[in-house]
Amino acid sequence: MESVVNIHEAKTHFSKLIERIQRGEEVVIARAGVPVARLTAYVAPRSRVKAPGGMQGEGFWVADDFDAALPDEIVAAFEGRD
Repeated sequence: MESVVNIHEAKTHFSKLIERIQRGEEVVIARAGVPVARLTAYVAPRSRVKAPGGMQGEGFWVADDFDAALPDEIVAAFEGRD
């Protein structure tokens, strides 16, 4: 459910609006009847970071020549030489 309140009412009854939001309601704040903001309950983001070594066995690999020197023509192109 969503309700619209003006800025003055939102400032005056902020704690009551927070209670409504905690019960699952969304509140739209309006200035002169024009919506300017939406208050909703906070949802903590899920952690997507895997523990070290967590990708083991998932097909991740690094080429044997990953840190090999680049060919001269590529280095020249990066340096702006012809």
